Amino acid sequence: MIPSWAKDAKIGNQCINAKAETVAEKPSFRSAFKKRRCLIVATGFYEWQVQGRTKHPMWIGLKNQHPFAFAGLWEHWTPAEGQPLETCTIITTEPNALMAPIHNRMPVILAPTSYDQWLDPAFQQIDSLKALLRPYPRDELTVYPVSTLVNNPRHDVPQCLEPVSV
Repeated sequence: MIPSWAKDAKIGNQCINAKAETVAEKPSFRSAFKKRRCLIVATGFYEWQVQGRTKHPMWIGLKNQHPFAFAGLWEHWTPAEGQPLETCTIITTEPNALMAPIHNRMPVILAPTSYDQWLDPAFQQIDSLKALLRPYPRDELTVYPVSTLVNNPRHDVPQCLEPVSV
């Protein structure tokens, strides 16, 4: 995400994810957290589990295979020259028990009952919003190893979602 006040788009490289613990205070995210919250719809996500010197890609999604929404923030940025950009970031939190062996963070998956409140720009009760930014229940998620094909974004093929043996 490129904050609206940024002089250079390169700051976006540092704003790929926002931490739930500091999102309300960090200058890069503070304004968007108050007024420009969004849902980023997905059916799953990848994370890499380190085992020794090897990183194994894992796919994580809902057990019921339904789409879900990450808690996100968005910004409108206009460079000195060029076309305006709308960019976004995903908010991360501490991992639940399923994710902890894989990675030290996980994206915030919002409960559908929270969507209206999250999307309402008039709702700016910081403590209530931060309360939504918690690890998703372990028992509602599934995880399995996938092929290293996912390590290259040019590999946009169904095999990226198929389970493999590790």
